[in-house]
Amino acid sequence: MLGSDQSSVENVTRVIQLALTPVFLLTAVAALLNVFSTRLGRVADRVDLLSADLQLGAADTEFLSAQLDFLRKRSLILDVAVVLATVGGAATCAAALVLFFGALRDAEFRALLFGLFGGAIVFTITALVTFAIEMIMAGRGLRVVCCQLQKTADKKARESPQSELNREVR
Repeated sequence: MLGSDQSSVENVTRVIQLALTPVFLLTAVAALLNVFSTRLGRVADRVDLLSADLQLGAADTEFLSAQLDFLRKRSLILDVAVVLATVGGAATCAAALVLFFGALRDAEFRALLFGLFGGAIVFTITALVTFAIEMIMAGRGLRVVCCQLQKTADKKARESPQSELNREVR
């Protein structure tokens, strides 16, 4: 009986070791998501600076409009990166969960372990998905601001006397 308990503990330990291997990939995915989040914050900060320049009546509204268009595109690319990383993280969690499904078949101790660790994986998948949704919402909000500011910049560019001088020179 004692030998049976020992092999059961060894099997559980082996399963945990196997399940933890994908967690290293998950750590890398989390680091990537952190980088993407920081980059989106920097894009938002840049939009705020351009917005302030535009409200102060900056002379080069065509440049501001081009910059806002560029920032809008960057935020879209960051959205794609967040979604791809989140899917990768969720797939990594799912792989660890499948390892548990395959290795844990009976015994009460295994069921408890499965419940605890499996629950952690499911909650992590859910957290990744909700993080991706929030990042997409932030990116969408940023693009709305960029579009609005770009329209304002374009309108000011058409209305400014310097813009008419530039057209006459051409």
